Amino acid sequence: MQGCPACLSVEVSVSRRVPRFRAPLALVLGATLTAPLALTAPAAAATGQFTVTALKFTVQAGGRSCTVDADLYRPAGVDSAHRAPAVLATNGFGGSKSDGSTNVVGEAFAQRGYVSLVYSGLGFGRSGCLISLDDPTIDGVAASGLIDFLGGGRAADDGTKADFVTLDAPGDPRVGMVGGSYGGAVQLATAAVDRRLDALVPMITWNDLAYSLDPNNAVGAAGVPGAFKWQWANGFYLIGEGQPLLEANLDPSRINSMACLHFVTKACDTIRTLNSGRYPAKQTADLLAYARSVSPVSYLNRVKAPTLLVQGQADSLFNLNEATATYKTLKSRGTPTKMIWQSWGHSGGLTDPASGELNLGQGNLETSYVGRRILAWFDRYLRGHHVDTGPAFAYYRDWITDPDHTYATADRVPALSRTLYLSGDGKLVDNRRKVARGSRTYTNWLVPTSHSESSLAGLIGLPDPAPYDTAGTYLGWTSEPLARTTDVVGAPRATLKVVSPRAERTQHSGDAADKLVLFAKLYDIAPDGTRTLVRRLVAPVRVPDVTKSFTVTLPGIVHRYEKGHRLRFVIAASDDAYFGNRGIKPVTVVSEPQDTGVLQLPVIG
Repeated sequence: MQGCPACLSVEVSVSRRVPRFRAPLALVLGATLTAPLALTAPAAAATGQFTVTALKFTVQAGGRSCTVDADLYRPAGVDSAHRAPAVLATNGFGGSKSDGSTNVVGEAFAQRGYVSLVYSGLGFGRSGCLISLDDPTIDGVAASGLIDFLGGGRAADDGTKADFVTLDAPGDPRVGMVGGSYGGAVQLATAAVDRRLDALVPMITWNDLAYSLDPNNAVGAAGVPGAFKWQWANGFYLIGEGQPLLEANLDPSRINSMACLHFVTKACDTIRTLNSGRYPAKQTADLLAYARSVSPVSYLNRVKAPTLLVQGQADSLFNLNEATATYKTLKSRGTPTKMIWQSWGHSGGLTDPASGELNLGQGNLETSYVGRRILAWFDRYLRGHHVDTGPAFAYYRDWITDPDHTYATADRVPALSRTLYLSGDGKLVDNRRKVARGSRTYTNWLVPTSHSESSLAGLIGLPDPAPYDTAGTYLGWTSEPLARTTDVVGAPRATLKVVSPRAERTQHSGDAADKLVLFAKLYDIAPDGTRTLVRRLVAPVRVPDVTKSFTVTLPGIVHRYEKGHRLRFVIAASDDAYFGNRGIKPVTVVSEPQDTGVLQLPVIG
């Protein structure tokens, strides 16, 4: 029980009622198909009766002995003669088992007949050891110890055993995991070290922390760091370091040292390197290697559990490209995988989701599209029911007002299908022959001159200034008013060639920080001139070699350009949410019909 450290096992009887979902959901199949898909309600009934038992577990992880603080939610009537499958969940970064969303997960699934075990992740709440960024060899191993408990192979520290979970084999419980962000990546980390997991639902999480925190959206720029996402990274660092000094996760040996108190050493070294603004070869290689070693990108080949990925469209921390990369990797290896692009993410809607969207704080599983998909996923892979788990790919459309039809579906992520050209007169044209010869130049300042978002503003509900670009520090190309409504679903790409003699002179200095940095983005221009930066997303690029053309993958979007609106592509010198150029580096873009920049869009319909 929270607030009673000496109490290891306390039972609380809770009775709640939730409405059952009775009507089938009619889904539109893709943008141009009209045949509906009936996603029927999961078979599980919500009894509303369960008990909660606070437990402690001592696990060995990363060469340390760690205490894990957990709550066991046991549905009424579940015992050794009437077993039930289990759901394991943990908190997002900075949270705990009792943070108002993690405990709701425990309650929601216990109400629906699942044994639920929710716990505070290592380094958070009253769980011990250091924050290790969901490292599979530490956080994954710790979660595996909890699966031992669910399988009856070990007891909690007070002797409590779980002899009421459905087993696939002795010591092998039928168990799935669900959770978001930090509580999402740990699922993949656990599945990489423990094959007993039967189903995963990672939400709004990362594929590669090197890309998440220091993105370089240049295609094929392996080994070249990007632009440090300093607002997000330092915000989470301060959340981790700001925890109470007397909690179990503090390493006392660090109090009088220069090391950070709550993170593993390599994580501390990584944040220091990024904040230095320098990228010397050895430090950079170590930084990238560590960030990827604790990321799914390095161990997805070991993940076999069926995975339903849910990613947020409003998310500049972990954008849609991250889930897409995980999705494609798992699919290519034969792992049953499906993906949903929901409306909310770290950059908006987290605390006030749109109508019909999943609200983690309310546990509205039956009344939200994503919730029904999660229940169907667990019904199929944990209960063994032959239910429809939905389409391979679904995405939220914010221009649809009926909450029962906001999601469109497809059998795959749409491909690039429309090409536009960057004309020398600042126009974005649909035919290479329309490209005018010309050149234009911008110059960066030593302070940021463009704004996309204040990264933590959406997360904590603060107002954020409208995006802007300062004249002379960016270049833009604008289309003619669109003759028809245009829906873009996926990650646009741009191929560019720039001229920057100063950047060319410094790019081989041995410090990657001397390479040119720029930011690519898409705007929607309304007939009255109002400019909207689509989802406030930008694509940071540290150009590998300014003497050669390069291709940029922009963050994935789902956006409708209405008829009469204009599409605008911009490259800017800076963005105040990121570290930018070191030194003044003027950039010129030259265009002519046979040699110009190209923008490709995944347009549907």
